[in-house]
Amino acid sequence: MGKFVNNIEEFLAYCDENEVQFVDFRFTDLKGMWHHVSYRMSAINKDNLSAGLPFDGSSIDAWQPINQSDMILKPDVPTAFLDPFTADVTIIVFCDVYDIYKGDLYEKCPRSIAKKALKYAEELGVADAAYFGPENEFFVFDDVKIIDGMNESYYKVDSTEGEWSDNTSYEGGNMGHRPRIKGGYFPVAPIDSGVDMRAEMMLVLEQVGLEVILGHHEVAQGQHEIGIVFSDIIGAADNVQKLKYVIKMVAHLNGKSATFMPKPLYGDNGSGMHVHQSLWKDGKNLFYAQGSYGNISDMARHYIGGIFQHARSVASFTNPSTNSYKRLIPGFEAPSILTFSSQNRSASCRIPYGAGEKAVRVEMRFPDSTACPYLAFAAMMMAGLDGIKNKTEPIGPMDEDLYELTLDEIREKGIPQMPHTLRGALEGLIRDNEYLQPVFTPEFINVYQHYKFETQVWPYEARPTPFEFKTTYSC
Repeated sequence: MGKFVNNIEEFLAYCDENEVQFVDFRFTDLKGMWHHVSYRMSAINKDNLSAGLPFDGSSIDAWQPINQSDMILKPDVPTAFLDPFTADVTIIVFCDVYDIYKGDLYEKCPRSIAKKALKYAEELGVADAAYFGPENEFFVFDDVKIIDGMNESYYKVDSTEGEWSDNTSYEGGNMGHRPRIKGGYFPVAPIDSGVDMRAEMMLVLEQVGLEVILGHHEVAQGQHEIGIVFSDIIGAADNVQKLKYVIKMVAHLNGKSATFMPKPLYGDNGSGMHVHQSLWKDGKNLFYAQGSYGNISDMARHYIGGIFQHARSVASFTNPSTNSYKRLIPGFEAPSILTFSSQNRSASCRIPYGAGEKAVRVEMRFPDSTACPYLAFAAMMMAGLDGIKNKTEPIGPMDEDLYELTLDEIREKGIPQMPHTLRGALEGLIRDNEYLQPVFTPEFINVYQHYKFETQVWPYEARPTPFEFKTTYSC
């Protein structure tokens, strides 16, 4: 589906035609969280849409100090769509953040960083378009309980699909149809209990402008995926924000809870965000070379090599939570071995099967949806561009089942791996960030790694877990 409006005049006319009462301006922080402020339609006009709307940047984590807190939201009106969930007619508009002190797009605004990454590719003369196709997996639970205290730590997620519900008493009886561990891929109802809810999600996603391809149950219990059409780097990241909002809201309105957390269940598959990528110039797919391995070009192979070379620091953006690394373990379809392969889902980079020039792309399989999509896509593209610039060769192709390799065999073959912890990824970012600096400023990189250490790594490392009590209490 195309844009609803193309410029400010069309936006104002569209709002009038649809009797819009509120305009909801939204922007994204370092974590990838959406923030918003709602204006009455009567307060919005051509002048303030052009000049931007003021807000307090000091109230957003790791952004401005209180003595330099004034910032501007710059509406990108062609992104506008009607909110399908509000009681009163509300239109949502994506915004970039403008820094009044430096007179430029804000260096800590993720959406602005992604825009700069595409501009950098154009300035290099490499590409004039970058297409990204994220696949966001998610879980739906019926109940979520969390305790995080000084003397206690507890969580419990519940789902009627879980094996643990076999002996639960339900009104009307326990029907016993469940996916089982790793048994959730494509069974029909009643094993797949999410058919109607996914259909509702897909229809609402189309209402807000996404082109939906498919929906299905995923491998784990309570796990799902909805596939949408790829877009340019900014549009694809915008679409992730839309998709997460719609999925969470539809689940919420159905009395359930959707999460994009990578590994909420121990012993079952986690949720990833596989990202398909290709670079284009003058309408030609630069990743296509007919007759080569997987029909990929030297440029595509070097792009892969760049991402792999910088993978430990790239991971700080593509896998930015401590929970990310509970997914990246062998045996659960989460590839951490940095090699590429055609059609092989055990490799960190897969060359999907596709006929013809337009279909050829590379698929990075290690990212997850705790990533801020703008930062994740920009970091991968900057690493890939560095690989193209330096003609970096990745290890591979390797067509064998990489999950069957032992750690010793991986080392013997000289295959690098993803970092095993968020700490490792952030330390990688501290050591290796020069390739990012044409777009990610040193100030941003410094603030980002400190913020992640302070809010994720140190609190996580300081907390005892039930497993530690189980294994060390009686020592």
